[in-house]
Amino acid sequence: MHIGGFQKNSLIDFPGTIACVVFTSGCNFICPYCHNPDLAAGPVKRAGSSPAQNIYDPDQIFSFLEKRRDQLQGVAITGGEPTLQPDLMEFCQQVRKMGYKIKLDSNGTRPHILEDLLDKQLLDYVAMDIKTSLPNYPLVIKGNFDVEKIHDSIELIRDQAPAYEFRTTCARPFITKKIMGEIAVMVKGAQRYVLQKCSQNVQVLDPDFLKEDHHFFSPEEMQELKVIVEGAADTTVLR
Repeated sequence: MHIGGFQKNSLIDFPGTIACVVFTSGCNFICPYCHNPDLAAGPVKRAGSSPAQNIYDPDQIFSFLEKRRDQLQGVAITGGEPTLQPDLMEFCQQVRKMGYKIKLDSNGTRPHILEDLLDKQLLDYVAMDIKTSLPNYPLVIKGNFDVEKIHDSIELIRDQAPAYEFRTTCARPFITKKIMGEIAVMVKGAQRYVLQKCSQNVQVLDPDFLKEDHHFFSPEEMQELKVIVEGAADTTVLR
């Protein structure tokens, strides 16, 4: 596992669970508003960016978890994109053997990995980011990509995950009222859907993106987007 960050305690990353947070390095998306640019860059340096270092060895994480059995309940694995890690399965199996619950954050591009983890009952909560409507995914992912994999991941999570949420960071041109209507169809019947306001006050993958105010929605516009998708999921949240 390429681990680029570790948070020892969190009350908000894993709903209803006191957890630590493991941040993996590397992502196959190029979202300009990404709030973890060093993690997205991965362990290999890209032009114009600093590489995310493998700061933590997995054995360090396991040693920490062993000492915190009486204080922590779960481990949230985020990134970057965790399903790109070749030893994610082994990492989750070890965490599970130690008696911890596991939450996984994913962009949904590797449904076969999600399926393996769910089949082995290694995930207690899944949070999947839905970036835009399916036809617009080429805006956020490099190279040729079969967008049906996003659809497959949504179906898989909706059918098999014990608990889950879908979530969307709202920024133009990736989100519009029309696109939000299309996403409502994509997530119909879900347990929980979260709309997140894109912040202009953080370090992002593409700093020039922050300079264009039209990329960002006002609080009133966010409410309008929420109205469009309400009813598609059991619970709709504006964050």
